[in-house]
Amino acid sequence: MPKRSYVSSVRASASTETRERIIAAGARLLRKDAAIANFSLDVVAKAAGVTRLTVYNQFGSRRGLLEAVFDDIARRGGLFDLAEVMAMADPRAALDRVIETFCTFWGHDPAVGGLNQAIATDPEFGEALIERNERRRALLMELVGRIVEKRAAKPALQDTVDLIFVLTSYQTFAALRPRRSPEEVCRLLQATCHSVVDALDERESAPRKT
Repeated sequence: MPKRSYVSSVRASASTETRERIIAAGARLLRKDAAIANFSLDVVAKAAGVTRLTVYNQFGSRRGLLEAVFDDIARRGGLFDLAEVMAMADPRAALDRVIETFCTFWGHDPAVGGLNQAIATDPEFGEALIERNERRRALLMELVGRIVEKRAAKPALQDTVDLIFVLTSYQTFAALRPRRSPEEVCRLLQATCHSVVDALDERESAPRKT
C-alpha cells in the first residue's frame, strides 16, 4: 500500500509539472505579436513538448487552456491578493490599491495583451474574460458604495462605477502606457477616479432643492 501511495504522488507531481509546462508554453506564445490567431492546442502542445491529447486531457478545450493561462498570470500579477485589499478599513485607500493592483497586472506580462485580443477570435473565451472583468466591476461597486456611504441613488452610483470600470480596464491602460511609465499611468488613473468619486459624493451630499 505505501508503494501505491508513492507511485500515486509521483504521478500527481508529474501531472502538475506537465500542466505548468503547458501553461508556460501558452503564455510564451501569447507574448509574441499576433500569436493569438494561431493559438491552438496543437501549437501549444508542440511548444510544450507534449502531445495534443495531453493538452486536451489537462484543459479540455482552447477556452480552458486560455482560462488557465489567464489565471496563472493573474496569480503572479497579484490579482489573488485583492481579497485582502477589500478588507481595508479605508475604502478610498482600498480603491487606490485596487487601481494599483490592476495597473501592475495589466503591465507586468505582455501575454495579457494577447489574452485580451483572444476575445475577437474565441467568443467562448471572450465570455470567460467578460465574467472575470465583471468581478472588477463588483469590487468597484462595493468600494464606491462605501465611500459615499450608500447616499447615492442607484443610477448615479452605477454611472460612476461604470466610468471607473472603463478607466481601470486593460484597454485604457494600454492606450495611456506608450507615453508614460506604469507608475505614471497608475497615478493618473487614481487621480481621475478620485475626481469621479468626489463629484458623486459632493453631488449626493449637497442639500436637495425643494
